[in-house]
Amino acid sequence: MKILKSLTVLSLILISSTVSARPSEIEMADAMLENGKIYVVIAVLCTVFMGLVVYTIMIDRKLSKLEKEVNEK
Repeated sequence: MKILKSLTVLSLILISSTVSARPSEIEMADAMLENGKIYVVIAVLCTVFMGLVVYTIMIDRKLSKLEKEVNEK
């Protein structure tokens, strides 16, 4: 759960820094928004991020299970 909290804090920091950036300063984002490709980029980034979160949670559960088995012996 410590990892999940760390990921949450990291994502909040990244989101806040993204929101604070002025849209007029990012030319590539404007071009991608005009072409409609920005939504594809956002979808891919969200998919990758969610995959990493799920993978981390699965590894944490497996590790907790193994720790319990070791402690029982």
